[in-house]
Amino acid sequence: MNKPLRRIAIFCGLLVLTLLIRDNWLQYVQADDLKEDEHNRRVAIERYASPRGDIIVDGKAITGHATTDGDFKYKRTYKDGAMWAPVTGYVSQAFGATQLESIDDGILTGNDDRLFFRNTLDMVTGKKREGGNVVTTLNSAAQKAAYDGLKKQGAKGAVVALEPSTGKILSMASYPSYDPTAIAGSNDAAGEAWNKLQKKNNPDDPMLNRALREVYPPGSTFKVLTAAAALEHGKADSADEKTDSPLPWTMPGTSTELKNEGNIPCENATLREALRVSCNTVFGKLGYDVGNDAMLETAKKFGFTEEQFVPVRSSASVFSDGMNDSQVALSSIGQFNTAATPLQMAMVTSAIANNGTLMKPYMVDELQAPNLDTIEKTDPEEMSEPLSADNAQILQSMMETVVEDGTGTNAQIDGVTVGGKTGTAQHGVDNSENPYAWFISYAKGEDGSAPVAVAVVIEDENAVRDDISGGGLAAPIAKNVMEAVIDSKK
Repeated sequence: MNKPLRRIAIFCGLLVLTLLIRDNWLQYVQADDLKEDEHNRRVAIERYASPRGDIIVDGKAITGHATTDGDFKYKRTYKDGAMWAPVTGYVSQAFGATQLESIDDGILTGNDDRLFFRNTLDMVTGKKREGGNVVTTLNSAAQKAAYDGLKKQGAKGAVVALEPSTGKILSMASYPSYDPTAIAGSNDAAGEAWNKLQKKNNPDDPMLNRALREVYPPGSTFKVLTAAAALEHGKADSADEKTDSPLPWTMPGTSTELKNEGNIPCENATLREALRVSCNTVFGKLGYDVGNDAMLETAKKFGFTEEQFVPVRSSASVFSDGMNDSQVALSSIGQFNTAATPLQMAMVTSAIANNGTLMKPYMVDELQAPNLDTIEKTDPEEMSEPLSADNAQILQSMMETVVEDGTGTNAQIDGVTVGGKTGTAQHGVDNSENPYAWFISYAKGEDGSAPVAVAVVIEDENAVRDDISGGGLAAPIAKNVMEAVIDSKK
């Protein structure tokens, strides 16, 4: 071969080698990046080329699909979308996905690696790919009671209900809410609906999941945790022994008296009486006596200071470290820096109702293949033991007194033992804004087991300030949710 031809051959060979290297680089090294590139329309087209699997509640789908014109053949639809949005999240051709729709996207689209062999067989047989299902722990009757209660109240708020013995989430409602169906497409109507839901355009922020992502001062509902810390750390021995609680009580290091709401019998009151009438002085001093370190230790055992994943992420609830004595006292009655999600306060109630054992909360019972075979099953998991069984039962008796003859009588259910605690949490600089109304509770069966624990918070900006109370606004909603769970088990 002459020299010019040899050079041309070598050059052509290098071109072919470069092409092979580039081809392999694209197919193997950059494949995932290209697949996930937001500008790769083929991926989106494939994503919506077949019906998506469903999210299931009580054996029935709360999601569906509809055919559309254009490149995207199918889009997601939702049944009672606003009621279920805090559970499902949304999946949108234009705006992506959130919550269960995002976390379990692989199962729902049929692209999960665990479906590889099934998908391979379907490809050989020519069968179209199908999505699997996400089976939740939710109770439809409890969810409806929660959402309808919030909607009737007409104020912002949230409800979380748990099954104490397992940690199953039975209800998770947030209000105001939104219908994910309205933003599921990619047309102008979906874009307009999306813009109307954004906080900058809608100060009510309907897309905020208040059950998981909003932290509120828990007010007097936090006193059950302070009582638990006092019992666990030897600052109290029983529900009916008098405490060392002077009235008035000046917070340590200050000249400021800690005030109670009205003329209530708080001087040296027993724990039972102090919880029944909600004495700030008793629980503020108890928190001070327990101390910052031990209070924080107990709060952490209940789940404070860490995000929770159910599997949707929940914001971390707050109990601070390094506080001075008066700050500890205020924090121990659910004020100062103390802040909690509704999920967190349901967890506190659940642990007390479950005789001191806190189960890890979760809302996905199982993942199913398209043929309904179980791919993954969630087993209940113990999270911690914030208090002993004996102390939990002391707290139960105190909370039951609150409902029988205290601030929580609006939660009474005929023939059912109910324990609870009201809370009215200060809000705004110098308590200038309407307070938050809280209620936490559980219902107990004849066998002593508790099928449900509930936390409700209401933030009513338009209510008459003197009319705002946990017992008045939040307790009736909790009662309806508990009744719905009890009735569904009959």
